Amino acid sequence: MGNRLKEALAAQQMQIGLWLNLGDASAAEIAGQAGYDWCLIDGEHGPYNPTAILGQLRALAPFGVEPVVRVPIGEDWVIKQVMDLGVRSLLVPMVDTPQQAAHLVRATRYAPEGHRGLGAAVARASGYGADTGYVDRANDEVCLLLQAETRVALDNIDAIATTEGVDAVFIGPADLSADMGHRGNPGHPEVREAIARAVSRIRAAGKAAGIIHYDTADFAHYRDLGITFLGTGADASLLRAALHANVKAAREAIEG
Repeated sequence: MGNRLKEALAAQQMQIGLWLNLGDASAAEIAGQAGYDWCLIDGEHGPYNPTAILGQLRALAPFGVEPVVRVPIGEDWVIKQVMDLGVRSLLVPMVDTPQQAAHLVRATRYAPEGHRGLGAAVARASGYGADTGYVDRANDEVCLLLQAETRVALDNIDAIATTEGVDAVFIGPADLSADMGHRGNPGHPEVREAIARAVSRIRAAGKAAGIIHYDTADFAHYRDLGITFLGTGADASLLRAALHANVKAAREAIEG
């Protein structure tokens, strides 16, 4: 079966998803049941090693939701380990140049298109060798999202987005706002304007644009900008909000 996330983004269809930061397989299982198009296992800011990522993949597997892994860094050995676990959709942070983008495309592909190490015979990605056709279709199933989160990246956004093999460019609003001198304020008008310009250029390059945002009031705004890979929250923040709301409601009901 092809990568439905890759196909949907190429067709400019909105895909909504959830960040998984708790590192808990039960939380991932609940998220998988919820009906998201994708769930992102956050290896950059979550407590994940390859074994923990594997547990998340197994928790999500029954539900048809596409697992995306944000690797902590765009190093070949990290990408190789994650992909051998069966991950075919990756988000790579802090990509500033088209040279980085081209290298990451090669790192996610087997030769001759790339230089991903060929160890599929003993990897979960191929069913530990049972899926003999895996290596022939693996390159075609890769969905590679690159994260632009600095002023340098936005200056290079056209060249990054037009790199062959890149499926989407994701704007990282938190780091971008800090780099622009508005740390902790991704809603600053200058940051919002920069994001809007970047999304327009990503779309003009024929690629999908992504972002994460927690306020439902802005979801339609990002839809109208042309975002089609939309992170709508994180397990940690949603759990926190729900628990605080539950305590507040209980105290109000009891205290009258």
